[in-house]
Amino acid sequence: MTATLISVGEIRATYATIAPHIRRTPIIEVDGSDFRMPAARLVLKLESLQHAGSFKARGAFTSLLTREIPRAGVVAASGGNHGAAVAFAAMKLKVHAKIFVPGIASPAKIQQITDYGAELVIIGERYEPERLQTRALEFPRRTQHFRHTADRARPSMKSDLDEVPGAEFLWQLQQSAIDGDGL
Repeated sequence: MTATLISVGEIRATYATIAPHIRRTPIIEVDGSDFRMPAARLVLKLESLQHAGSFKARGAFTSLLTREIPRAGVVAASGGNHGAAVAFAAMKLKVHAKIFVPGIASPAKIQQITDYGAELVIIGERYEPERLQTRALEFPRRTQHFRHTADRARPSMKSDLDEVPGAEFLWQLQQSAIDGDGL
């Protein structure tokens, strides 16, 4: 995998594009001892308060707003969070979405995906990314846009870079994470 440098200008431009569609989630400071850890200042960004319950809404909106989306809509393969975020963004942007999840996906995420109006396809009992991806890619590429969680063509998240020292580093680290997009 080759690293792609993303400029601060690209981050700001992408944030301006998605800002009307996402929540600016709060940052809080707590003491590590509150969590039975050594006493230390912890800075937490509460992305669980983002639309669809995770930071992945940022990436879903980035993908849908920075690409031409065919009339047929989009497909996504997900263990749950990414699928819910794509379903939410598609609902808000009035785009058809078909989401592939494994049978072990969280019932709450499955419910979210369907509540957001996406077409849900459950594939297999276990989380097998290759199998999900293969089924999603069976749809004609000219008529649908496939978005995999590892797709990093554009910046997908804008942490509050000016509010927390080191947030830019954490953002860059998140961009290089493998599979579930998380740290």
